[in-house]
Order: sequence, then C-alpha cells, then structure tokens
Amino acid sequence: MKTRITDLLGIEYPIIQGGMAWVATHELASAVSNAGGLGIIGAGGAPASWVRDQIRACKSETDKPFGVNLMLMNPEADEIAKVIAEEGVKVVTTGAGNPGKYISMWKEAGTVIIPVVASVALAKLMERSGVDAVVAEGTESGGHIGEATTMTLVPQVVDAVSIPVIAAGGIADGRGMAAAFMLGAEAVQMGTRFVAATESIAHRNYKDRIVKAKDIDSEVTGRSFGHPVRVLRNQMTKEYLEMEKKGVPFEEIEQLTLGSLKKAVVDGDTKMGSMMAGQIAGLISRNDMSCKEIIEEIVNDASRLLKA
Repeated sequence: MKTRITDLLGIEYPIIQGGMAWVATHELASAVSNAGGLGIIGAGGAPASWVRDQIRACKSETDKPFGVNLMLMNPEADEIAKVIAEEGVKVVTTGAGNPGKYISMWKEAGTVIIPVVASVALAKLMERSGVDAVVAEGTESGGHIGEATTMTLVPQVVDAVSIPVIAAGGIADGRGMAAAFMLGAEAVQMGTRFVAATESIAHRNYKDRIVKAKDIDSEVTGRSFGHPVRVLRNQMTKEYLEMEKKGVPFEEIEQLTLGSLKKAVVDGDTKMGSMMAGQIAGLISRNDMSCKEIIEEIVNDASRLLKA
C-alpha cells in the first residue's frame, strides 16, 4: 500500500483520519498515527491555545507523524496557523476556504499542506499555490459538504492535477478504499468510521446512533443558505428543515444549532445535538474496534480486492 502519500507523510498506510471538530482530539489523532495512518487534530472553532495544548499532548502520545485541520472560518485562524508552524506539525489540512496566505509560512516550517477541496477549480488553484496534495471530498461526507459525489469528483480532480489526491466521502471499509484507488486516489480520508472507534472521545450515545443508522438516516440542513451540512436525522434536523422550508431567516435558525455539535459529541444529546456523520454510517456496525483494528481490517480487505 505504498503511494506518493505514504512517502510524503512518512506513514505506513494511506489512511488519513478526518479533522472533525470536538471529535478529532489528541486521543484519536495519536491512536490513528500509532496504528500506521495519519491522525488529525480538528481545530474546528477552538482557540489557538487549545490547539497548542492538543498538539503537545499528541506529541507525548506518539512519535509518528500527525496533523492539524484548520477550519479557515475560525476567528483565530491566523493564530492557529502560526501555532502549527511554531510547533513543527508535520501536516496541515484545511477546510472552508483558501489557505493561500499561510502557505509560505508553512513551507518555511516544513509543513506538508493538504487542502480539502470540493471542486476541480479549487484543486487546480491549490496546485498552482504550491500545496503538496489535495483531499477531494464528495457530498457523501458528514459535516460541511459540497455538491459533487466522491465517484464523480475524485477522477476529475485526479485528471486535473499532478499532485497526489486523497479521496474522502462515503469510505468506511476496504471496498471503499479499493474503489477510491481505482479512481486514481493515492490515499483515503475517513471521518465517520473513526468517530465510532474506541479511542474516540465522542459520547457513547453518538457512537450508538451511528451504529444504528440506516442508509436513509442522514439529512442535509442549510442548503437554502449555501451552508449545507450532513447530519443524522433527529428532532433538531426536523425543526431546522421545517423552519428552512418556511423561509425563516438564517440568523433565527442559527439559534437552533448554536453549540449543537458539542451537545452531540460531549453531552450525548441525540435529539437536539448535531450528529455529523456521512451517508456511510449505515455500513458501520460496531463501536468496539480500536483504530488499529479498523485500519488493519480496511487495508487487508482493500489489498485483497486490488490484487484480485
């Protein structure tokens, strides 16, 4: 399973953990890295001081490479970008925007830069900006999403750029990984599957809800506002979609979702919490597997399929 991504990142397996806010803490990141993948700390909307503490905790738990995901809409994005460089983090992934103004600083620090993209145009722009690879993320993903599916987006991005492409969205097992490789990807990024890992700090209620999810259990809220988010359906999504349909102003609906991700991840509120999860949730049947067991199972199954 050696690819340009494993060589670039210095990892054993071409599997990257998604940078999920509240879920992707040092505990999960270090466990994924120790298992041979690339663990990611999700900065989300957290302050720079928290991100620095998480990085240092991760360093104490693994001597393997790990990364930080910077959500560019974070009010402290500038400070977090500096923390990533100062702490010598091996890899940075970015979402919700263009990381262009940080690229030279990260390059000087020796950080590998991998933006998440939802279109060919952004992938080409990122390549011209000098990034090292891109994550092509399909609409099947949990959380904030684009419109193109993984099946259609990945091969078009692969054809459009010369840097390595990582596939994300709708991948949770060896079959998904093998399919992504057949589309031209050189690694996969998974989020929802790792939410259910034993090392994930996500509340047991959240993990149980993922395991119980069926294929039709995800909803997309916020489409009419241009901020689509994929979550598991519950009372909160029902109320949100009803308000959205009635044309309630965004500022008013936003009050319904303030702090809702923390409610789900930390408090285990499966009624009014935002349970971000991909469409792949219906394939996840266990929440008692470690990151090591998950990665080894996926790699073994994918390797067998690719050799067939």
